Amino acid sequence: MTSSPTRTQVGIVGAGPAGLLLSHLLHLRGISSVVLERRSRAYVEQRVRAGVLEQGTVDTLVAAGVGERLRREGLPHHGIELRYDGRGRRIAFEELVPGRAITVYGQQEVVKDLIAARLEAGGDIRFGVEDVALHDLEGEPYLTFDGGRLDCDVIAGCDGFHGVSRPSVPEGVLTLHEREYPFAWLGVLARVAPSSEELIYSRTERGFALHSMRTPEISRFYLQVPPDATPEEWPDERVWAELRARLETVPGFTLATGEILEKSVTPMRGFVAEPMQYGRLFLAGDAAHIVPPTGAKGLNLAVADVRVLAEALDRFFATGSADLLDGYSRACLGRVWRAQHFSWWMTTLLHTFDSDDAYGRRLQVSHLDYVTSSRAAATTLAENYVGLS
Repeated sequence: MTSSPTRTQVGIVGAGPAGLLLSHLLHLRGISSVVLERRSRAYVEQRVRAGVLEQGTVDTLVAAGVGERLRREGLPHHGIELRYDGRGRRIAFEELVPGRAITVYGQQEVVKDLIAARLEAGGDIRFGVEDVALHDLEGEPYLTFDGGRLDCDVIAGCDGFHGVSRPSVPEGVLTLHEREYPFAWLGVLARVAPSSEELIYSRTERGFALHSMRTPEISRFYLQVPPDATPEEWPDERVWAELRARLETVPGFTLATGEILEKSVTPMRGFVAEPMQYGRLFLAGDAAHIVPPTGAKGLNLAVADVRVLAEALDRFFATGSADLLDGYSRACLGRVWRAQHFSWWMTTLLHTFDSDDAYGRRLQVSHLDYVTSSRAAATTLAENYVGLS
């Protein structure tokens, strides 16, 4: 038996950071929404993803009233280290982009904060919803799902790269830009205090490695691995041996080890769907674009998208004007392509592409020397990393 149709102003598909933050920003503007999520609440709250928040993302969450725990538990960073050729060079944000920084705070923690805020405010988040489908996107849109129907004025597709929203757009409407990289990242979460106060991006002949963290007691690491690698191929002993080989490349640095809590493999790709809208459907976050994680832009782009979309929807419902909604895609894509370029640049600068390409390796080292010795080049990296205005 299906339930009676319900109605809301904005139907949101996906309870990741994009969908939840959009719902909360709309609530603050007096706009109703319903969030439909295929996974359980426990799953989305424990799903380990990115953990580097740009200055603008932090400011948005704080201004929206969901930044109390972020301010208390997040780890502000004022620089990163580029490690290569037996040297470590720091990119000092406090000198290059004064007043701006990044904060390390896990995406799952952002999700927990947003779910708590929405439920406290009486928000309608429906977990475990199966068979979601989008209908009549150019007319009077509505969503159907196992057990119900949701009529709405607008649909926000925030359900990720593999979600149902983008495929609901008729074939030929969207232009899909893609780039596949010839490697993946093995992500490792470990119960061990970080061995560095700041993130370390390490380029070696063996491949790339990243030393990151989640809390003062939990560290996060990434290793460049073949694109078809599986976590089972990487027992704990092999993980630690390879991390030591790629990170203990400067005098005096010793990598602390501990219990490995989780391993996963992330493919490296760039993807953009243009435009990010069709009729009354608006795509946000990974549903519209994917970046390789080297530049730490994925979550931050999602936040930037829904900031723009929330403002456009506010204008639409308050005045009836669709001018900002019509310009949503154009307003977002400038930042999206800038983040694509920065992520591509960081990826090509730090990863091993061909073991026989000595020429390419020398170009990488030369460019790293330039970035770490030129204030202008270092400023370009810093301002993109902490987030453009």
